[in-house]
Amino acid sequence: MTIAADYPLLDVIWTMIVFFGFVIWLWILFAVFVDIFRRHELSGWGKAGWTVLIVFLPLLGVLIYLIADGKGMAERRAQDIQASQHQFDQHIRTVAGGPASQIREAKELLDSGVITQAEFDQIKSSALSGQGGGVPAAAG
Repeated sequence: MTIAADYPLLDVIWTMIVFFGFVIWLWILFAVFVDIFRRHELSGWGKAGWTVLIVFLPLLGVLIYLIADGKGMAERRAQDIQASQHQFDQHIRTVAGGPASQIREAKELLDSGVITQAEFDQIKSSALSGQGGGVPAAAG
């Protein structure tokens, strides 16, 4: 138990601060590298230049990048999140459509002339009865 007495509370707190600071530094470094390589408008030479700067002068390179393109970084991240949410919403709509979705799709096919009125009535009745016949695969 003499080991605990050799490491005072303030040293423990300082070690925790340094550890969390290091984790935050790695997080920022990773976020900057991800943003650099996700940018479509940045050329290969530009990506290589930023990478070299960050590798050889890490603190200065990251600070310059965040100052120069921090707003663009946030905008790209927001667009990525919005696109991901839109894809998720679309997936949920297709999976959880239910009878109303089947009837709506069949109505669109009827209006476009792909299926006949009799086929529409058959799809509608099977959707409402819960058999889930759905829209014919050949029509979609």
